[in-house]
Amino acid sequence: MAGPVLVGRDDDLAALYAFVRRALTGTSALVLAGDPGVGKTALLDAAAGHAASLGMRILPMSGAEFEAELAFAGLHQLVSTLPGAEVASPLAVALGMAEGPPPGRSEVVDAVAALLSAAQPLLVTVDDLHWLDRPSAMVLDEVAQRPLGRVGLLFAMRGEQAGHVAGADVRVVRPLSDDAAGRLLEERYPAMTSAVRRRLLDDARGNPLALLELPAALTPARTGDTVPERLREVFAARVSALPHATRQALLLAALESPAPLELFESARDLAPAERLGLVDLTGDAVVFRHPLTRSAVVAVSALDERRHAHTVLAERMRDRPDRHAWHLAQTAAEPDEHIALLLEDAALHARKRGDTAGAVSALIRAAELSGAVNDRGRRLAEAAYIGALADGQLRRVPELLEEVRTGDELPSLEIAVAAAHYLLFSGEGDIDTAHRLLAGALEMQKLDEPDDTVTDAVITLGWVCYFGGGPRWWEAFHHITARMGELPPLVERLRAFCADPARTALSTLDDLDRVIAGWDDHVPPVDLVRTGLTGIYVDRLASCREPLLRLWKRPGLPATAELHTLSLLALERLAASAWDETVEFADEHVRLADAHGYSLLRCLGLYPRAMVAAGRGDDRAVTELTNRIIGWAAPRGATMLSTLAAQALSLAAIGRGDHESAYRHASSVSPPGELASHVPAAPLFVLDLVESALRLGLRDEAVAHVKAARAARLEEISPRYVLLVGAAEALCGSASFEDALAGPGVDEWPFEHARVLLLHGEQLRRARKNQVARVQLARAQKIFAGLGAGIWVARVERELRPADAHRPGGELTAQQLTIVRMAAEGLTNKEIAQRLNLSARTVATHLYQVFPKLGVSSRAGLRDALERLDRT
Repeated sequence: MAGPVLVGRDDDLAALYAFVRRALTGTSALVLAGDPGVGKTALLDAAAGHAASLGMRILPMSGAEFEAELAFAGLHQLVSTLPGAEVASPLAVALGMAEGPPPGRSEVVDAVAALLSAAQPLLVTVDDLHWLDRPSAMVLDEVAQRPLGRVGLLFAMRGEQAGHVAGADVRVVRPLSDDAAGRLLEERYPAMTSAVRRRLLDDARGNPLALLELPAALTPARTGDTVPERLREVFAARVSALPHATRQALLLAALESPAPLELFESARDLAPAERLGLVDLTGDAVVFRHPLTRSAVVAVSALDERRHAHTVLAERMRDRPDRHAWHLAQTAAEPDEHIALLLEDAALHARKRGDTAGAVSALIRAAELSGAVNDRGRRLAEAAYIGALADGQLRRVPELLEEVRTGDELPSLEIAVAAAHYLLFSGEGDIDTAHRLLAGALEMQKLDEPDDTVTDAVITLGWVCYFGGGPRWWEAFHHITARMGELPPLVERLRAFCADPARTALSTLDDLDRVIAGWDDHVPPVDLVRTGLTGIYVDRLASCREPLLRLWKRPGLPATAELHTLSLLALERLAASAWDETVEFADEHVRLADAHGYSLLRCLGLYPRAMVAAGRGDDRAVTELTNRIIGWAAPRGATMLSTLAAQALSLAAIGRGDHESAYRHASSVSPPGELASHVPAAPLFVLDLVESALRLGLRDEAVAHVKAARAARLEEISPRYVLLVGAAEALCGSASFEDALAGPGVDEWPFEHARVLLLHGEQLRRARKNQVARVQLARAQKIFAGLGAGIWVARVERELRPADAHRPGGELTAQQLTIVRMAAEGLTNKEIAQRLNLSARTVATHLYQVFPKLGVSSRAGLRDALERLDRT
């Protein structure tokens, strides 16, 4: 059976059909990533049709924005599409289908894996992976790494980085080419005039859904409107035009998706939406044809309408107590003890199913609806208690449990801190719940004279916000710290240097420098580590190196302190371009994190390795490491980790000359013309964004970004920002490279220094100043060669060829010159081969060939020969 005809998607379809064929012989997983409306759902359907024609069973799933907090909603869909299948006890308990002891996640993963294996040959399709509930996403992430037999797992999600599945290949679905977009319009709207067609092509920018839907709403586009925004308006207008009864029925379906038809008094109310192609009623449930329709239904509804819909759903779902309680909770505008009690029961049921995160979320919502302060505190403490109990490795857990068993008043704030540590750092990685838990507990405290417990709680909340990434997380932190009066020093440093350092660091930098200078061996490890962490984005780690090394060697260091110390030492070595040492510290960090179950901290160890791989041009390692980081971070909302992965991806793309990808990654972190609010890593992307923008012809964007960096006075934070911002400004023509390179301490940042030397050499050569260009390029080449940055050495070589055309020794290739420099520094053939990813025999052959060109007969003469060469 031939697949559906999708204009301009021949390559995508070929890749999908090949994926399906691979799944017929063994387990295979693939993620389709792209913007809303770019055609991911159509490609999923095409793959499913092809798989069905080959005799495979199809299990469709879809995430729903309004059910993202409902634990195991995705796995419920999976099981419901396999009627009669034998569901193993752990999975049945997790889904509330049976009674039994609470299962661990590994047991649920085993049960799902067994279920899928029994149904092979099988294709599982998961649309809107980014909206799938976190427990289901985590289970599928682990299942995708298992050998399941003839099973394919095909995911679709928004964006190019969020929500990758560990071990899965990723295929980015791009907008249609201009030619394909034109053909699609011509086929769908043959009578359209050329002027209208041209305007649509400009507006849609290759987005297939926009090409098909925008003709129905040909109005002038507002400046700055994106394609997804305009599409949402189209769908919203379509929904708003429906009869009132239809919109009310659609709202029920959107808030309980997929909604069984039995929930509706009459399917006739949905008929107008079905005729417009907004929903599909062919099965036993209401299925939205496109996620934007579901979002539009909720977006056009009023708050009272949503509350009424939740009330109706709660009434019609009395036979499902947990869903009944959840819908009732959405109707409450003020404290309601009856609903709070129902949520407590739901939390108990969730806990029995092994859904710790679901139990904590239900209790936190119950606390929010509590009328009495004591009930609120009790429920928050119980939520914290459950979270803390789930991690036997937390050192505070035994003491907390003893206090609970003796019947004393629950120390809710202490338990909240313990639970937040578990939720943040463990495999759960539940940023949202940890944030709500701590913020809720702190709101109940007297903060004007904070004790150690309150200070610890505020600092923990700050780190939760930091890993969450972005301003919405920090609002509660800023509100709480505003109530504290004079902030404790560690809290003030966290606020100044980890929340939004581009805007807040300058006023307290001198204080940080004084504190670091005054360190001795009597400083408590936790204070030293916490202060060191605040120095990351203001380049103070070099000053911290010696105290951190002494701390690392201290016997009896707690695991968390050792992990943070290793992380800081790896980052300090990365900044100093000591890449071999960077990898050593990072590898030890990852090993220790694995041993203690600290999944989030493990990702912090993968990041320096990814950066080194990017600098050395090892694209395969960069892809593997960043997918592992993003695969863990994205489903858990740890945006900061995805930002770090984007830095490695951006650098790798620039190294290989893929400026479109580099610009995409850099601008996803901080849009051109601004340093994103509460994204502490945003200043690190300034040179990447400006260079890639200019090479793509986006001069206005590049200039605007330099202005933003100057407005933030980044150059006053550290010499590295003097170098990076100065180079970006020089690229735009408003400053000189000489000024950037003359800044203080440029040698402290060898890789960045070499990169700016290369950019300067490129500019000089294009100005036909070959002799001066050669000096700068040779300096860059020497640094890159010493780092083993082969891809950057090759880039220098391309510039040196014309500049060296008539120079003695110019017949040496850049790779040969790199090998010579390494040999002159005393490296063996084997060591050179390992750094440049060559064989030792190849290195020996190159040396044999270049000795006569340099007039030497042995390695002993190489250093003098290089000095003569550099003087010419």
